[in-house]
Amino acid sequence: MNISTGAGVFDAIVAGPPEGRPVLLLHGFPQTAMAWQRQIAALAAHGYRVVAPDQRGYSPGARPQHPADYRVNLLVDDVVAITEALGWAAFDLVGHDWGGAVAWWTADAHPGRVRTLTVVSTPHPGALATTLRTDDDQRERSRYMIDWRETPATEERMLAHDAQMLRAFYAGKVPRDSADAYVRHLSRPGALTAALNWYRAGRPDGTIGGIDVPTLYVWSTNDSAFGPRAAQETGRWVNGPYRFEILQDVSHWVPEEAPDALNRLLLEHLRAHGAYGSAANSPSVNSPKGKP
Repeated sequence: MNISTGAGVFDAIVAGPPEGRPVLLLHGFPQTAMAWQRQIAALAAHGYRVVAPDQRGYSPGARPQHPADYRVNLLVDDVVAITEALGWAAFDLVGHDWGGAVAWWTADAHPGRVRTLTVVSTPHPGALATTLRTDDDQRERSRYMIDWRETPATEERMLAHDAQMLRAFYAGKVPRDSADAYVRHLSRPGALTAALNWYRAGRPDGTIGGIDVPTLYVWSTNDSAFGPRAAQETGRWVNGPYRFEILQDVSHWVPEEAPDALNRLLLEHLRAHGAYGSAANSPSVNSPKGKP
């Protein structure tokens, strides 16, 4: 499916009945909407209307050239534009990796439209910023974000020798056919540079606060990018109902490595908050109150 917006045309995977409850899935780096295949199938089978777009830069029809065109506020605007094009007044939002970061910012900026939030791997941006100031382990884990701002050397290294470096990121945890598809996609002219522009766009234009919508955060113990301090800190940044789940011995690639566990948690979360806005301001026994 192609979704036309003012920012361009986004390619998307669509499944489930048109009248189903709408769910938007946001992928991360270095993947595409294909990362959600198992979640798309599970949600559609339970009657949800699921849309997973290839995000800005990953969709050829929405691939601006300059790093500044990948600022977080513009990525959030894409979410709003896509859902408006779909006719969704409100929706459930799910994100992984960079898609998780965009999901946090979207829930903060548009709480009236986001029915529930589910984020996989990526801590709340405020929690990550706090931990980067105080935790040597997280600073070391995040060092790659600085290294990848180098261009075009980063692209050349990642794609050299049949994309050996790019393939190594998946660490054997992503199915081989999916990894091959991601490499093919990102090997096309301009695609990898566009994906890396997410890292080169600079700091967000504003600040993010506490999240008021019902939130599920799923973190895995073998995640190489995000450590336990940032994961634990995330609960301080959610004011609404909050559920924090830890998957043992699972790497960063949760949607593909542990699809059954993630699907179970996601479906439970959606069922627990079934009505638009019904639980957005309810007290939570699992998370501290108040914005940090």
